[in-house]
Amino acid sequence: MADATRIKEHMEIIGADGVHVGTVDGVEGDRIKLTKADSGAGSHEGHHHFIPVGLVAEVEGDKVRLSANGDVAVSFEEE
Repeated sequence: MADATRIKEHMEIIGADGVHVGTVDGVEGDRIKLTKADSGAGSHEGHHHFIPVGLVAEVEGDKVRLSANGDVAVSFEEE
């Protein structure tokens, strides 16, 4: 797991496959809070989602790379 203190607001979160998963709004405890713009449509629209910090493989430049592919990572999202 990467050092969560290196995760900063506005960083792009990408899956292991390079797919955009979201944008960091902040880190709250052991979860990464995504911006509302990445919340999806329908009943998920307009509120924050969270991804466990444990999914972070590395933090490099302005990107947070996850250890899971993008489609798998979104299944771990919490509201």
